[in-house]
Amino acid sequence: MLADVVVDLQYGDSGKGKVSHHLCKINDYTHVIRYNGGCNAGHTIYHEGKKFVTHHIPCGVFFGVRSVIGPGCVVNPKQFLSEIEELKESGFDVENLVKIASNAHVITDFHLAQDKKDENIGTTKRGNGPAYRDKYDRRGVRAIEIPEFGPYIIDMYTELHENPEFDEIKILFEGAQGYGLDIDWGDYPYVTSSHCTVGGAVLNGVPARCIRDVWGVAKVYETYVGAKSFEGLDPVFSKIREAGEEFGATTGRPRQINWMDFDMLKMAIDINGVNKLVLNKIDVLKKVKRWCIYGGFNVFEFDNSEDMEKWIIDTLKDRVTNITFSGDKHAI
Repeated sequence: MLADVVVDLQYGDSGKGKVSHHLCKINDYTHVIRYNGGCNAGHTIYHEGKKFVTHHIPCGVFFGVRSVIGPGCVVNPKQFLSEIEELKESGFDVENLVKIASNAHVITDFHLAQDKKDENIGTTKRGNGPAYRDKYDRRGVRAIEIPEFGPYIIDMYTELHENPEFDEIKILFEGAQGYGLDIDWGDYPYVTSSHCTVGGAVLNGVPARCIRDVWGVAKVYETYVGAKSFEGLDPVFSKIREAGEEFGATTGRPRQINWMDFDMLKMAIDINGVNKLVLNKIDVLKKVKRWCIYGGFNVFEFDNSEDMEKWIIDTLKDRVTNITFSGDKHAI
């Protein structure tokens, strides 16, 4: 068994879906597994010229690869079945490809009603927090209890460890949210309710020794959606929001903008063991003609993209083996 992990190094919305889609296209994975979160995340994917926004279903379905919603996830039945229908109408073989771990937990109408009362954290109101709370309070509902999930249910151990269908299991783990929102490592209490780091992938039943590459994904600036004050005072941030189309894929809310926090990026790289780094949206800074990075109490300002990229590469060369700068929102 081997596994590659895609993990967000900021606050989500950094382009993990795009990176996962690209890796699935060029590698021969047997499984793509979503390892955390629920429908509070939206992965925007362009496949053969058509735009798809998936909230639950991993990107493997676009390439005929087994796509599993893992036990670290929480699932909204209505949202899941809606995505199934959309993908089915587009010609994808969802019956054979899409699976749900029997021990994934379910977002109920009660969870949705509770989440709508949030006024402090700025959640997406999709019921994740209450669903995870009930999971850890040992009163949650598991996927295996939902009749509509019947055709999609699998036992995760059997699927990955005792599966005669595959000579070797090769997994792409597709994460949700990001390091800055992780329940343990994020800016608590302004965090999500699941494990967004590589540890969240291991919790889905794969030994840590099987991890081959950890793909860290970030933007060359930062965005955040939630209740805390995040956006800087510089008017350029409004320009970045418009140029980068920074509006939530799940809620449509405008994302708050600020410069990249390089100290947090380094921490996220170290804690996740990132060896391959993708930095997206470099083209957006070219449009607004400003290039800045926070480092401690300092703001490093550059004259152009080339200088900024060189500084990042030189500073991180002892941490990661490969750095890719991406500008086109449709492809790496």
